Amino acid sequence: MTLQQLRYVTTIANIGSISEAAKRLFVSQPSLTKAIKELEKEMGITIFDRTNKGITVSKEGERFLGYARQVLEQATLLEEQYKSNKGGKKQFSVSTQHYSFAVNAFIDLINQSDVDSYDFSLRETQTYEIIDDVAHMKSEIGLLYYNEFNRPVLEKLIHTNELTFTELFTASPHIFIGKQHPLASKKVVSMDELEPYPYVSFEQGDHNSFYFSEEIFSTVVRPKHIRVRDRASLFSLLIGLNGYTVSSGVIDKEFNGESIISVPLAEEGIMHIGYITNNKMQRSRLGQGYINALEQYVNNYGKHIQLPIEK
Repeated sequence: MTLQQLRYVTTIANIGSISEAAKRLFVSQPSLTKAIKELEKEMGITIFDRTNKGITVSKEGERFLGYARQVLEQATLLEEQYKSNKGGKKQFSVSTQHYSFAVNAFIDLINQSDVDSYDFSLRETQTYEIIDDVAHMKSEIGLLYYNEFNRPVLEKLIHTNELTFTELFTASPHIFIGKQHPLASKKVVSMDELEPYPYVSFEQGDHNSFYFSEEIFSTVVRPKHIRVRDRASLFSLLIGLNGYTVSSGVIDKEFNGESIISVPLAEEGIMHIGYITNNKMQRSRLGQGYINALEQYVNNYGKHIQLPIEK
């Protein structure tokens, strides 16, 4: 097994095509195919499933690729330390629920990183996929929340996949609504007052259970419910339909604009918001930099959040 072979498989996995990867790597397609088959034979696994429609990463291949990316990251660090050049292209990936502070920290990481070439991924995705991404090392860090309702299910998944949850802060329930919403002037809003308005939430795909919902109080039955997959659609519906969503209350006006506001919700509950990491994966310099950016952003935010008590 060589670093070159590891770079080959990660490039193919990222692009999803052997022919396109061969062009990117400046090697012939037969040579690339041969190198991958030799690696699979040596490791005793099938990294890619081959079909008439192309290739996909196998389940055992996903796990292998997680380790391969970690090896390449460490090789890059060695090159930076002992060679005169700056090493290869930096790679880093985060999977997160739809939090503006996660995006802000990602921007800060890039702005503060002294790198000329990078390939970063920020995946705003579904809760189960966040756990799966970190478990299979597709992402180094995953951001999500738990409360007393979903905690047993999420803790079991986190423990089973040998992950660790680190709390960043706790938040009381709020709603996001448009600034022209009929309830926008209220200091606190109750569930009863919200009943006439459409409730908007992020759908969870094949794992669309209450336990994986991004929104606290997911078991409450609403007469009007709309599910979306992205933040832009959610915000448009909040404004266009006088809709609402339940949230942590943490919103960045500079990032999200002035059209969406946060209002406290009368119902009691606590959201524990933090990040998960893989116990088998050594934290990279970029990973630590992202966590530092998260902590800095949280420390600077203020009123809606409470920092965890240091143990």
